[in-house]
Amino acid sequence: MADSLYRPLGDGRFQATELTQGPWDPRHQHGSPPAALLTRELERTDPQPDLTVSQLAIDILGPIPVGEVAVHTEVVRPGRRVQSVAAEMVADGRPVAYARAWRLRRADTEVIASETAAARFPLPETALTESPLPDFGYFHALEWRFAEGGVLLNGPAVLWTRLAVPVLPDEEPTPLQRVAGVADTASGISSELSFAAYTFSNVDFTLHLLRPQAGEWTCLDAATTIGPAGSGLCRTRLYDERGDFGSVAQTLFVDRRD
Repeated sequence: MADSLYRPLGDGRFQATELTQGPWDPRHQHGSPPAALLTRELERTDPQPDLTVSQLAIDILGPIPVGEVAVHTEVVRPGRRVQSVAAEMVADGRPVAYARAWRLRRADTEVIASETAAARFPLPETALTESPLPDFGYFHALEWRFAEGGVLLNGPAVLWTRLAVPVLPDEEPTPLQRVAGVADTASGISSELSFAAYTFSNVDFTLHLLRPQAGEWTCLDAATTIGPAGSGLCRTRLYDERGDFGSVAQTLFVDRRD
């Protein structure tokens, strides 16, 4: 088993390891590893110590192969108070994912900050040791601790999770990489439909963050709603050891399996 999600190849190219493999097709990556890699590259693009990421949007443009990918970044909107940076992931000569982050100037607003809640459940002691689905690589890239619900239990779920491996070898993941690297699991853990009968893959996910994540563990308090016209929406509150720090929204493509 690999010891990271990707291996660097130089010149903005990376080799995806088996730990990026998703549950839908063994040839394709789960959405979270590409998000973590795109986040890493965004963080290295014109870094500004006085700015912090308050929004991160990931668009998944198509299946992302478990193979070589390249990432290109740019500053979309320069600024000292508000800045936007973007990244594109390319595989087999085609764009497969796109990321955009808004960075806002850091400021001390502690005295006017809203009171935030703690997670509904503390970190459980018991972790999943085997995938409830046919085994897939990304399962082994995380530590999974369910406080409510489960992968095969339809309905809302509360999962405490963390990356068990870094994005690249011998690199400690940043707080933003940690949350980006697990956020795309939300719709899977809170599914309203049978994995065997339906596909409900997401085409995007967007994080809104009040502050950087504290510690290694992310708590996803997730609920999915299936609409009447072929789409769904997963809405998730994000918690850490200090309490509520943001949210995730995912747009789902819903279809019956043949």
